[in-house]
Amino acid sequence: MPRPKTKKDLIELSNKNYKRLMDYIDSFSKKELASEFPEGYLNRNIRDVLAHLHHWHLMLLDWYKIGMTGNKPDIPAKGYTWRTVPDLNREIWKKYNNTKLEEVKKLLQTSFNTLQKVIHKHSEEELFEKKRYKWTGTTSLAAYLISASSSHYDWAYKLIKKCTKNIKQF
Repeated sequence: MPRPKTKKDLIELSNKNYKRLMDYIDSFSKKELASEFPEGYLNRNIRDVLAHLHHWHLMLLDWYKIGMTGNKPDIPAKGYTWRTVPDLNREIWKKYNNTKLEEVKKLLQTSFNTLQKVIHKHSEEELFEKKRYKWTGTTSLAAYLISASSSHYDWAYKLIKKCTKNIKQF
């Protein structure tokens, strides 16, 4: 499905990609779920990828909460720029490094549900009109939501598939 251009498409693709990701993860054995990714990846296993998604949900929800009050949120995070996102992602990795996979899955489900509520709350115009909100700059609220949901879930699915191709036992 191409990049969403309507509220209906945004909801459908976000849910579809999330379900595809979670169904794929649920197809792994316990041993496979615990397997490490090949060297060279910041996220070392499935838990790390899901924690990354969860934390980016939280950051977007924070931007949204602050931005909708008329204030300017720290995007991507206080002390970071888009250029230093790799450093931010390393901090995210450290934060969840000792969290169990099942806990991360619950956190992700909760933040996913909250993000869906934000999408449902807004009209199509509120979601897709560029420059509507000062905090989103020249883009739309939907652009942020797509990046943190359907596009990010697709990235996660592809990364997990690539990094587990040699361990997935059929």
